[in-house]
Order: sequence, then C-alpha cells, then structure tokens
Amino acid sequence: MEKTIAQKLEGMKKLQSIDSQLDEIKKVRGALPDEVADLEDEIAGYEVRVEKFKSEVAELEANINDHKTQIKNSEALIKKYEEQQMNVRNNREYDAITKEMELQTLEIQISEKRIKEGYVKIEVKNEEVEKTSGELSERNKDLDVKKAELEVLIKESEADEQKLLKDREKATKPVDERLLNSYEKLRTNARNGLAVVSVNRGACGGCFNVVPPQRQADIREHKKLIVCEHCGRVLADVTDEIITEEVKPKRSRRTAATKAKA
Repeated sequence: MEKTIAQKLEGMKKLQSIDSQLDEIKKVRGALPDEVADLEDEIAGYEVRVEKFKSEVAELEANINDHKTQIKNSEALIKKYEEQQMNVRNNREYDAITKEMELQTLEIQISEKRIKEGYVKIEVKNEEVEKTSGELSERNKDLDVKKAELEVLIKESEADEQKLLKDREKATKPVDERLLNSYEKLRTNARNGLAVVSVNRGACGGCFNVVPPQRQADIREHKKLIVCEHCGRVLADVTDEIITEEVKPKRSRRTAATKAKA
C-alpha cells in the first residue's frame, strides 16, 4: 500500500531523530575514532616501508652472493688458463690466454667492488629498518593507548548505541529507497548531519534562511515533500512560537495627579 506524504515525512523525522541521537553518542567520542584510524593507516605505512627495506636487503644479499660465485668462477678459469699457458705452442696462443686471464681478473675486481657497494647499501638499509621499526613501535604504543580510551567510551554507550541501531534498522524499512538515498546524501553533505528539519521562527532549521509564509502553509498541509530552496533539506514541519507580551500595570489617575502636584 502506497504511503501518504504525511506518513513518509513522519518516517523520515523518526529516522532523523535516531540518527541525531547516534551523532550525539559519536560526538562524545570526539576525534578518537579518527585518531585511531589515522594511526592505523600510519602504522600500515611504516609496516610497508619496513617490508620494502627488508626486501631490498634480501635482493642486495642475493646480488652479493652472485658476485661471490662470479669471483670463484673467474678464479677457476684463471687457474685453468695458467695451466694452458704451460702448454702453448706459440706467442699467439700465449697472448690470447693472457688476454682471457686479464678479463677474468677484471671481472673479479668489478665483482669485489660491487660486493663492497652492496654491503654499504645493506648497512644503510638496515639503519632505515631499525629507525622505521622504532617509529613503528612508538606508533603502536600510541595506538594501544588511543584504542583503550576509545574502548572505554564505546562501552559506556554501547547498550544505547545498539538499541538505536536496531531502531534505525526498523525506521528505514517504511522509507522508500529513493527517499532513503536522498536522505543519506543530504546527511553526508550536511555539516550538522541534519537532512530533515522543521521551520522554526519562520526560518529553515538547518541553514536558518527565511521560509516564505506561503511555503510554510504548504509544509503544514503535509501534502507534498518540500525542501529548503537554500540548503536542500527536507522541511517536515512548522513549529509555531507563541510570543506572550508582558502586561504592564496601569497607572491610576490619582497617582499621576499626585505626582503632578508634587
């Protein structure tokens, strides 16, 4: 059965009331949830950095081992060429073998240089790992403290929050999907989380801009959904404020005449 505009407005007002109460609970927690989330992101960044450094160290160590293997292979070849030099038949063969030996000697020198450079880089990376691990440890301590503070606040309001969340789940069911999506979008964009407001003292309860009298009359009838032309919030009701004027006591003629003679 299609719900009337009045029923839809009532459902959205109820949803807004629940969400406002949830907002108040979250407000008590202050910036702690954001601080915890920021610390978790920061810690994740440190962990990635440490793993990256360790991976680079492992790669450098593998390169060093490759160069060490290259040195052994070059030394073996030099030994082999030395034996061949003993059996050469002419200067041409001797010069060719000597050239190969020089090339292998150069390979050994290059590998030794690369090994030294690798160890220097490993030392720098290990220092970075130690430094970053220290920062990571400090951030983890900060996170434990913040989480403990947040847990205390959550426990204090946990029962109320759970009840409100159940109420909210029930309250969303009567509201059709299109309206609910609009409501959620409005709440996300609104700084104070208000998507459904009343007209108070002739002004929108969300942005405080004046709502024309004719528009207020339309809102009172509850025959169509009306939004504030300035902020887009749903105007669900009009709250009339009764202003009572102070009655001043009348001055008697006799008192006034007495004062005049004086």
